[in-house]
Amino acid sequence: MSLEESIGLLASVALFELVERDALRLMAFAAETRRLREDEFLFRQGERSDGGYVVVSGSLAVGQDGSDVVTLADRGTLIGKTALFLRTKRPASAWARERTEVLRISPTMMKRMLEEFPAAALAIRDALADDLAELSSDLHQAHVLLAGLDRAGASSKGHKS
Repeated sequence: MSLEESIGLLASVALFELVERDALRLMAFAAETRRLREDEFLFRQGERSDGGYVVVSGSLAVGQDGSDVVTLADRGTLIGKTALFLRTKRPASAWARERTEVLRISPTMMKRMLEEFPAAALAIRDALADDLAELSSDLHQAHVLLAGLDRAGASSKGHKS
């Protein structure tokens, strides 16, 4: 994949779509390519993270211990958003469903890009804040739904004959 193709791919990733072209060029230049065979693990649940991955071609399954698929990731999908910023334990496993190529973006590279391109840092901060607000709203809705189910269950127990 050429540098220009890598820049175009990174520009299609939701987190990076607002990032200026020079910042994407730096990321694309520094990103490491990894090729996986079908059923090969990119990483396993519980491993220490080494960065985020953008799917270039093929597809990845993400789930628990390689068995229960939670989500599928294809071209342009970012896997391991948190791992772009922090070295943490992987909450799930990711493995290739077919021959797959990914770009790895390390936390060191992300830090450098954020330092050198403050406008990109602000755009990413705002995108992450929006994601967090959406998650918070979703959790609140789930809480309300579960509380309603608890009340309905308690009220039906009180009306047994």
